Amino acid sequence: MYKPEIRNVNVIRYVTPLREGGSLPAIVEADDDFFYVLKFRGAGQGVKALIAELIGGEMARVLGLKMPEIVFINLDESFSKTEPDEEIQDLLRASTGLNLGLHFLSGAITFDPTVKEIDSLIASKILLLDYILMNVDRTVRNTNMLVWHKDLWLIDHGASLYFHHNWASWKEQSVKSFPLIKNHVLYTFAKNLEENAVDIKATLSHEIINSIVNLIPAQWLMEDMNEHESPDQKRAIYLEFITTRVGL
Repeated sequence: MYKPEIRNVNVIRYVTPLREGGSLPAIVEADDDFFYVLKFRGAGQGVKALIAELIGGEMARVLGLKMPEIVFINLDESFSKTEPDEEIQDLLRASTGLNLGLHFLSGAITFDPTVKEIDSLIASKILLLDYILMNVDRTVRNTNMLVWHKDLWLIDHGASLYFHHNWASWKEQSVKSFPLIKNHVLYTFAKNLEENAVDIKATLSHEIINSIVNLIPAQWLMEDMNEHESPDQKRAIYLEFITTRVGL
């Protein structure tokens, strides 16, 4: 039984930026002696990308897909004062406080569909998950999957759930098809969609989705002062949006 629990850690060392990502994530060391890929709240899409990462990652975990551990990771303001790069300095300053981290998979390589075969059941499950989340960013150009110890690992769900960039359209978006799924890197590999759709609906219960949504920190949900919904109202919208797309 899935028991949602996200650990809290603190950054003790900024190691290096990962410049291949548009949001400029970084590898950091935390006070639990592990390394993480830090997703910054001060990056372009703000905390909404972190919310999408949290929800998408934990849904993947429930479905039995491999995901690096997700942690809440605190960044002290002192790091911006010692960083010589002005762009990174601004990002660190804007990201003081609670961010999101994924356990760093040292030695992992980017998934290449022309090199590694992918099981149809796994491909179908990933495709359906990304359809539910309306994830626009798992293409041949940017697979957002890694191969680590011969297994396929999912990373970066930050471009999912893009309805939350325009709350007024959430109900309409929840019942829309997602034609961009045809650009998915695993589209041609997914041959077991019907079988997996039944399994996903049975696995992602209302209670489990609600427990994942309730992991979202209230401070992230209050970040945009132009929005009028309370944190509880936003959580309720996320819950209804996802359960509708799952078909519950």
